[in-house]
Amino acid sequence: MKRFIFCISALWLSVSAFCQDIYTPILEQIEQNSTTLSALQELMKSQKLSNKTGLTPADPEVEFGYLWGSPIAIGNKKDVSVSQTFDFPTVYTQKHKLSNLQNNSVEYEYKSQRMDLLLTAKTTCIELVYYNALFELYSRQLDNARQIAEAFEKMQATGDANRLEHNKAMLNYTNFENEIKRIDLERKRLLSTLTGLNGGKLITFDTKSFGAVSFPSDFESWYTTAEAGNPALQYLKSQVDVNNRQIQLSRASSLPKFSIGYAGEFVKGEEFQGITVGMSIPLWENKNHVKQAKAAAKASEQMEKDAKMQYYNQLKNLYEEVMQLQENIARYNTVLNQNDNEELLFKAYNGGELSLLDYLLEIEYYFDAYDKRLQAERDLELALASLNAYQL
Repeated sequence: MKRFIFCISALWLSVSAFCQDIYTPILEQIEQNSTTLSALQELMKSQKLSNKTGLTPADPEVEFGYLWGSPIAIGNKKDVSVSQTFDFPTVYTQKHKLSNLQNNSVEYEYKSQRMDLLLTAKTTCIELVYYNALFELYSRQLDNARQIAEAFEKMQATGDANRLEHNKAMLNYTNFENEIKRIDLERKRLLSTLTGLNGGKLITFDTKSFGAVSFPSDFESWYTTAEAGNPALQYLKSQVDVNNRQIQLSRASSLPKFSIGYAGEFVKGEEFQGITVGMSIPLWENKNHVKQAKAAAKASEQMEKDAKMQYYNQLKNLYEEVMQLQENIARYNTVLNQNDNEELLFKAYNGGELSLLDYLLEIEYYFDAYDKRLQAERDLELALASLNAYQL
Protein backbone atom coordinates (compact mmCIF):
# COMPACT_ATOMS: atom_id res chain seq x y z
CA MET A 1 0.00 0.00 0.00
CA LYS A 2 2.83 2.38 0.89
CA ARG A 3 4.51 1.67 -2.43
CA PHE A 4 1.26 2.42 -4.25
CA ILE A 5 0.89 5.76 -2.44
CA PHE A 6 4.49 6.63 -3.22
CA CYS A 7 3.94 5.91 -6.91
CA ILE A 8 0.87 8.15 -6.95
CA SER A 9 2.78 10.95 -5.26
CA ALA A 10 5.71 10.63 -7.65
CA LEU A 11 3.36 10.59 -10.63
CA TRP A 12 1.59 13.69 -9.33
CA LEU A 13 4.83 15.53 -8.88
CA SER A 14 5.90 14.80 -12.45
CA VAL A 15 2.47 15.70 -13.86
CA SER A 16 2.39 18.89 -11.78
CA ALA A 17 5.84 19.90 -12.98
CA PHE A 18 4.82 19.26 -16.59
CA CYS A 19 1.63 21.28 -16.23
CA GLN A 20 3.52 24.21 -14.78
CA ASP A 21 6.30 24.22 -17.38
CA ILE A 22 4.96 27.53 -18.71
CA TYR A 23 6.83 29.18 -15.83
CA THR A 24 10.09 27.24 -16.10
CA PRO A 25 11.75 29.30 -18.89
CA ILE A 26 11.02 32.54 -17.03
CA LEU A 27 12.32 31.19 -13.72
CA GLU A 28 15.48 29.85 -15.35
CA GLN A 29 16.07 33.22 -16.97
CA ILE A 30 15.58 35.05 -13.68
CA GLU A 31 17.86 32.69 -11.79
CA GLN A 32 20.59 33.34 -14.34
CA ASN A 33 20.22 37.14 -14.45
CA SER A 34 19.10 38.03 -10.93
CA THR A 35 21.43 40.55 -9.30
CA THR A 36 19.85 39.69 -5.95
CA LEU A 37 20.87 36.04 -6.26
CA SER A 38 24.34 37.07 -7.43
CA ALA A 39 24.73 39.22 -4.32
CA LEU A 40 23.47 36.41 -2.10
CA GLN A 41 25.93 33.99 -3.70
CA GLU A 42 28.83 36.34 -2.97
CA LEU A 43 27.57 36.79 0.58
CA MET A 44 27.43 33.01 0.96
CA LYS A 45 31.05 32.72 -0.20
CA SER A 46 32.08 35.41 2.26
CA GLN A 47 30.30 33.69 5.14
CA LYS A 48 31.87 30.35 4.27
CA LEU A 49 35.33 31.89 4.30
CA SER A 50 34.53 33.53 7.62
CA ASN A 51 33.49 30.17 9.05
CA LYS A 52 36.83 28.71 7.97
CA THR A 53 38.74 31.49 9.75
CA GLY A 54 40.21 30.95 13.21
CA LEU A 55 40.52 27.17 12.99
CA THR A 56 44.30 27.19 13.47
CA PRO A 57 46.38 28.03 16.55
CA ALA A 58 47.10 31.66 17.36
CA ASP A 59 50.07 33.33 15.72
CA PRO A 60 53.43 32.87 17.47
CA GLU A 61 54.74 35.79 19.49
CA VAL A 62 58.31 37.14 19.23
CA GLU A 63 59.71 39.65 21.70
CA PHE A 64 63.06 41.42 21.82
CA GLY A 65 64.22 43.68 24.57
CA TYR A 66 67.32 45.88 24.75
CA LEU A 67 68.03 47.40 28.15
CA TRP A 68 70.81 49.88 28.83
CA GLY A 69 72.81 49.14 31.94
CA SER A 70 73.83 51.63 34.62
CA PRO A 71 76.53 52.03 35.61
CA ILE A 72 78.03 51.51 32.17
CA ALA A 73 80.44 48.95 33.51
CA ILE A 74 77.75 46.30 33.95
CA GLY A 75 76.93 46.42 30.21
CA ASN A 76 73.62 46.21 28.39
CA LYS A 77 71.06 43.44 28.59
CA LYS A 78 69.29 41.73 25.66
CA ASP A 79 66.12 39.65 26.06
CA VAL A 80 64.72 37.38 23.32
CA SER A 81 61.60 35.24 23.55
CA VAL A 82 59.55 33.22 21.08
CA SER A 83 56.32 31.55 22.21
CA GLN A 84 53.42 29.64 20.68
CA THR A 85 50.05 29.31 22.41
CA PHE A 86 47.59 26.58 21.47
CA ASP A 87 44.29 25.24 22.75
CA PHE A 88 43.63 21.75 23.97
CA PRO A 89 43.70 19.47 20.86
CA THR A 90 39.97 18.62 21.03
CA VAL A 91 39.16 22.32 20.52
CA TYR A 92 40.53 22.23 16.97
CA THR A 93 38.55 19.09 16.21
CA GLN A 94 35.33 20.70 17.42
CA LYS A 95 36.10 23.94 15.55
CA HIS A 96 36.49 22.10 12.24
CA LYS A 97 33.27 20.15 12.75
CA LEU A 98 31.44 23.34 13.71
CA SER A 99 32.82 25.13 10.64
CA ASN A 100 31.50 22.40 8.33
CA LEU A 101 28.06 22.56 9.96
CA GLN A 102 28.01 26.36 9.70
CA ASN A 103 28.84 26.19 5.99
CA ASN A 104 26.02 23.67 5.46
CA SER A 105 23.71 26.09 7.25
CA VAL A 106 24.85 28.96 5.03
CA GLU A 107 24.02 26.91 1.93
CA TYR A 108 20.54 26.10 3.23
CA GLU A 109 19.99 29.77 4.02
CA TYR A 110 20.92 30.70 0.45
CA LYS A 111 18.64 27.98 -0.97
CA SER A 112 15.81 29.28 1.18
CA GLN A 113 16.35 32.84 -0.07
CA ARG A 114 16.56 31.57 -3.64
CA MET A 115 13.28 29.67 -3.19
CA ASP A 116 11.56 32.81 -1.87
CA LEU A 117 12.78 34.88 -4.82
CA LEU A 118 11.72 32.29 -7.42
CA LEU A 119 8.35 31.87 -5.68
CA THR A 120 7.86 35.64 -5.93
CA ALA A 121 8.68 35.44 -9.64
CA LYS A 122 6.30 32.53 -10.14
CA THR A 123 3.39 34.18 -8.34
CA THR A 124 4.02 37.30 -10.43
CA CYS A 125 3.78 35.16 -13.58
CA ILE A 126 0.53 33.63 -12.32
CA GLU A 127 -0.97 37.09 -11.75
CA LEU A 128 0.22 38.06 -15.22
CA VAL A 129 -1.52 35.07 -16.83
CA TYR A 130 -4.74 36.18 -15.13
CA TYR A 131 -4.47 39.74 -16.43
CA ASN A 132 -3.42 38.55 -19.89
CA ALA A 133 -6.62 36.48 -20.06
CA LEU A 134 -8.70 39.42 -18.87
CA PHE A 135 -7.03 41.72 -21.39
CA GLU A 136 -7.95 39.35 -24.22
CA LEU A 137 -11.57 39.07 -23.02
CA TYR A 138 -12.04 42.81 -22.57
CA SER A 139 -10.36 43.52 -25.90
CA ARG A 140 -13.06 41.49 -27.67
CA GLN A 141 -15.82 43.22 -25.76
CA LEU A 142 -14.28 46.64 -26.30
CA ASP A 143 -14.65 46.14 -30.04
CA ASN A 144 -18.32 45.15 -29.59
CA ALA A 145 -18.94 48.14 -27.32
CA ARG A 146 -17.30 50.44 -29.86
CA GLN A 147 -19.54 49.13 -32.66
CA ILE A 148 -22.63 49.62 -30.51
CA ALA A 149 -21.59 53.16 -29.52
CA GLU A 150 -20.90 54.11 -33.14
CA ALA A 151 -24.24 52.66 -34.22
CA PHE A 152 -26.16 54.65 -31.61
CA GLU A 153 -24.19 57.77 -32.53
CA LYS A 154 -25.52 57.44 -36.08
CA MET A 155 -29.01 56.46 -34.93
CA GLN A 156 -29.28 59.49 -32.69
CA ALA A 157 -28.18 61.73 -35.53
CA THR A 158 -30.98 60.35 -37.70
CA GLY A 159 -33.54 60.34 -34.87
CA ASP A 160 -33.78 56.53 -34.66
CA ALA A 161 -32.46 56.42 -31.07
CA ASN A 162 -33.16 58.60 -28.07
CA ARG A 163 -30.66 60.32 -25.86
CA LEU A 164 -31.00 57.79 -23.03
CA GLU A 165 -30.10 54.81 -25.22
CA HIS A 166 -27.20 56.74 -26.73
CA ASN A 167 -25.87 57.54 -23.26
CA LYS A 168 -26.08 53.87 -22.21
CA ALA A 169 -24.09 52.82 -25.26
CA MET A 170 -21.45 55.48 -24.67
CA LEU A 171 -21.21 54.66 -20.96
CA ASN A 172 -20.79 50.97 -21.78
CA TYR A 173 -18.00 51.78 -24.24
CA THR A 174 -16.28 54.13 -21.77
CA ASN A 175 -16.43 51.52 -19.00
CA PHE A 176 -14.77 48.89 -21.20
CA GLU A 177 -12.18 51.37 -22.42
CA ASN A 178 -11.24 52.42 -18.88
CA GLU A 179 -11.23 48.85 -17.62
CA ILE A 180 -8.91 47.64 -20.36
CA LYS A 181 -6.55 50.54 -19.60
CA ARG A 182 -6.53 49.52 -15.93
CA ILE A 183 -5.82 45.90 -16.86
CA ASP A 184 -3.03 46.95 -19.21
CA LEU A 185 -1.43 49.08 -16.49
CA GLU A 186 -1.51 46.10 -14.15
CA ARG A 187 0.13 43.92 -16.81
CA LYS A 188 2.89 46.49 -17.26
CA ARG A 189 3.42 46.69 -13.49
CA LEU A 190 3.79 42.91 -13.26
CA LEU A 191 6.16 42.83 -16.22
CA SER A 192 8.18 45.58 -14.55
CA THR A 193 8.37 43.45 -11.41
CA LEU A 194 9.64 40.49 -13.45
CA THR A 195 12.19 42.75 -15.15
CA GLY A 196 13.45 43.86 -11.74
CA LEU A 197 13.75 40.25 -10.61
CA ASN A 198 15.56 39.51 -13.90
CA GLY A 199 18.39 41.88 -13.08
CA GLY A 200 16.89 44.78 -15.03
CA LYS A 201 16.74 42.85 -18.31
CA LEU A 202 13.45 43.12 -20.19
CA ILE A 203 11.25 40.07 -19.98
CA THR A 204 8.06 39.07 -21.83
CA PHE A 205 5.33 36.68 -20.76
CA ASP A 206 2.08 36.72 -22.75
CA THR A 207 0.58 33.36 -21.73
CA LYS A 208 -3.21 33.61 -21.37
CA SER A 209 -4.22 30.26 -19.86
CA PHE A 210 -3.13 28.18 -16.88
CA GLY A 211 -3.64 24.69 -18.25
CA ALA A 212 -4.65 21.53 -16.41
CA VAL A 213 -3.38 20.79 -12.89
CA SER A 214 -3.37 17.82 -10.56
CA PHE A 215 -2.62 17.20 -6.90
CA PRO A 216 -2.12 14.10 -4.70
CA SER A 217 -5.01 12.30 -3.05
CA ASP A 218 -2.96 11.54 0.06
CA PHE A 219 -1.71 14.66 1.82
CA GLU A 220 0.29 13.07 4.63
CA SER A 221 2.61 11.00 2.43
CA TRP A 222 3.12 13.98 0.11
CA TYR A 223 3.84 16.31 3.05
CA THR A 224 6.70 14.08 4.20
CA THR A 225 8.44 14.73 0.88
CA ALA A 226 7.69 18.45 1.03
CA GLU A 227 9.05 18.81 4.56
CA ALA A 228 12.26 16.95 3.71
CA GLY A 229 12.83 19.10 0.63
CA ASN A 230 12.08 22.53 2.10
CA PRO A 231 15.37 24.48 2.43
CA ALA A 232 13.92 26.82 5.07
CA LEU A 233 13.25 23.86 7.36
CA GLN A 234 16.60 22.36 6.46
CA TYR A 235 18.22 25.63 7.51
CA LEU A 236 16.53 25.52 10.91
CA LYS A 237 17.58 21.88 11.31
CA SER A 238 21.15 22.85 10.47
CA GLN A 239 21.02 25.58 13.12
CA VAL A 240 20.10 22.94 15.70
CA ASP A 241 23.16 20.92 14.62
CA VAL A 242 25.35 24.05 14.79
CA ASN A 243 24.21 24.91 18.30
CA ASN A 244 24.62 21.34 19.54
CA ARG A 245 28.16 21.34 18.17
CA GLN A 246 28.73 24.71 19.84
CA ILE A 247 28.04 23.01 23.18
CA GLN A 248 30.84 20.53 22.47
CA LEU A 249 33.18 23.38 21.50
CA SER A 250 32.32 25.35 24.64
CA ARG A 251 33.11 22.33 26.79
CA ALA A 252 36.42 21.76 25.00
CA SER A 253 37.28 25.47 25.34
CA SER A 254 36.98 25.11 29.11
CA LEU A 255 40.08 22.89 29.13
CA PRO A 256 43.50 24.46 29.80
CA LYS A 257 45.50 26.25 27.09
CA PHE A 258 49.19 25.60 26.66
CA SER A 259 52.17 27.59 25.48
CA ILE A 260 55.69 26.57 24.61
CA GLY A 261 58.61 28.71 23.53
CA TYR A 262 62.20 29.80 23.72
CA ALA A 263 63.65 32.54 25.95
CA GLY A 264 67.14 34.03 26.07
CA GLU A 265 68.76 36.63 28.29
CA PHE A 266 72.15 38.07 27.34
CA VAL A 267 74.26 40.37 29.49
CA LYS A 268 77.94 41.21 29.45
CA GLY A 269 79.80 38.00 30.05
CA GLU A 270 76.65 35.98 30.80
CA GLU A 271 74.02 34.15 28.74
CA PHE A 272 70.81 32.45 29.84
CA GLN A 273 68.83 30.39 27.28
CA GLY A 274 66.12 27.78 27.56
CA ILE A 275 62.62 26.53 26.87
CA THR A 276 59.49 28.00 28.43
CA VAL A 277 56.27 26.09 29.02
CA GLY A 278 53.00 27.56 30.26
CA MET A 279 49.42 26.54 30.98
CA SER A 280 46.32 28.63 31.53
CA ILE A 281 44.06 27.88 34.47
CA PRO A 282 40.40 27.99 33.27
CA LEU A 283 38.68 29.88 36.06
CA TRP A 284 36.67 32.85 34.71
CA GLU A 285 37.05 33.40 30.95
CA ASN A 286 34.62 30.68 29.81
CA LYS A 287 32.20 30.94 32.68
CA ASN A 288 28.58 30.29 31.54
CA HIS A 289 29.66 29.58 27.94
CA VAL A 290 28.35 26.01 28.10
CA LYS A 291 25.09 27.15 29.69
CA GLN A 292 24.64 29.78 27.00
CA ALA A 293 25.33 27.23 24.26
CA LYS A 294 22.80 24.81 25.75
CA ALA A 295 20.18 27.58 25.94
CA ALA A 296 20.83 28.50 22.29
CA ALA A 297 20.52 24.85 21.25
CA LYS A 298 17.23 24.50 23.10
CA ALA A 299 15.91 27.69 21.52
CA SER A 300 16.84 26.50 18.01
CA GLU A 301 15.13 23.16 18.63
CA GLN A 302 11.95 24.94 19.68
CA MET A 303 12.15 27.21 16.62
CA GLU A 304 12.51 24.20 14.34
CA LYS A 305 9.59 22.44 16.01
CA ASP A 306 7.40 25.54 15.72
CA ALA A 307 8.40 26.11 12.06
CA LYS A 308 7.47 22.53 11.18
CA MET A 309 4.09 22.90 12.85
CA GLN A 310 3.44 26.22 11.08
CA TYR A 311 4.57 24.77 7.75
CA TYR A 312 2.34 21.71 8.17
CA ASN A 313 -0.71 23.82 8.99
CA GLN A 314 0.02 26.20 6.12
CA LEU A 315 0.28 23.39 3.58
CA LYS A 316 -2.73 21.58 5.01
CA ASN A 317 -4.84 24.72 4.59
CA LEU A 318 -3.48 25.24 1.06
CA TYR A 319 -4.21 21.61 0.21
CA GLU A 320 -7.83 21.97 1.34
CA GLU A 321 -8.06 25.27 -0.54
CA VAL A 322 -6.81 23.57 -3.70
CA MET A 323 -9.47 20.86 -3.42
CA GLN A 324 -12.23 23.43 -2.95
CA LEU A 325 -10.97 25.66 -5.76
CA GLN A 326 -10.83 22.74 -8.18
CA GLU A 327 -14.46 21.95 -7.39
CA ASN A 328 -15.41 25.59 -7.94
CA ILE A 329 -13.60 25.69 -11.27
CA ALA A 330 -15.32 22.51 -12.42
CA ARG A 331 -18.72 24.06 -11.67
CA TYR A 332 -17.81 27.27 -13.50
CA ASN A 333 -16.59 25.27 -16.49
CA THR A 334 -19.87 23.36 -16.63
CA VAL A 335 -21.94 26.55 -16.51
CA LEU A 336 -19.80 28.49 -18.98
CA ASN A 337 -19.55 25.60 -21.44
CA GLN A 338 -23.33 25.28 -21.42
CA ASN A 339 -23.85 29.03 -21.64
CA ASP A 340 -21.02 30.31 -23.81
CA ASN A 341 -23.19 33.17 -25.07
CA GLU A 342 -20.67 35.92 -25.73
CA GLU A 343 -20.95 35.80 -29.53
CA LEU A 344 -24.60 34.68 -29.51
CA LEU A 345 -25.62 37.64 -27.37
CA PHE A 346 -23.93 40.09 -29.71
CA LYS A 347 -25.57 38.46 -32.73
CA ALA A 348 -28.94 38.53 -30.96
CA TYR A 349 -28.51 42.20 -30.21
CA ASN A 350 -27.48 43.00 -33.80
CA GLY A 351 -30.46 40.99 -35.05
CA GLY A 352 -32.85 43.02 -32.93
CA GLU A 353 -33.74 40.10 -30.62
CA LEU A 354 -32.34 41.90 -27.56
CA SER A 355 -32.60 45.48 -26.44
CA LEU A 356 -29.46 47.33 -25.46
CA LEU A 357 -30.35 47.08 -21.76
CA ASP A 358 -31.02 43.34 -21.99
CA TYR A 359 -27.77 42.80 -23.87
CA LEU A 360 -25.75 44.75 -21.30
CA LEU A 361 -27.32 42.83 -18.42
CA GLU A 362 -26.73 39.44 -20.05
CA ILE A 363 -23.14 40.22 -20.99
CA GLU A 364 -22.51 41.45 -17.43
CA TYR A 365 -23.67 38.10 -16.03
CA TYR A 366 -21.39 36.28 -18.44
CA PHE A 367 -18.43 38.53 -17.64
CA ASP A 368 -18.94 38.11 -13.92
CA ALA A 369 -18.93 34.29 -14.17
CA TYR A 370 -15.96 34.28 -16.56
CA ASP A 371 -13.93 36.58 -14.30
CA LYS A 372 -14.76 34.53 -11.20
CA ARG A 373 -13.56 31.40 -12.97
CA LEU A 374 -10.32 33.15 -13.90
CA GLN A 375 -9.91 34.28 -10.31
CA ALA A 376 -10.46 30.72 -9.08
CA GLU A 377 -7.91 29.40 -11.58
CA ARG A 378 -5.43 32.07 -10.48
CA ASP A 379 -5.98 31.29 -6.79
CA LEU A 380 -5.55 27.58 -7.53
CA GLU A 381 -2.23 28.24 -9.27
CA LEU A 382 -1.07 30.46 -6.40
CA ALA A 383 -1.93 27.78 -3.86
CA LEU A 384 -0.17 25.10 -5.91
CA ALA A 385 2.87 27.37 -6.29
CA SER A 386 3.16 27.66 -2.52
CA LEU A 387 2.60 23.93 -2.05
CA ASN A 388 5.35 23.12 -4.55
CA ALA A 389 7.74 25.94 -3.61
CA TYR A 390 10.24 23.43 -2.21
CA GLN A 391 10.74 22.09 -5.76
CA LEU A 392 11.95 25.46 -7.11
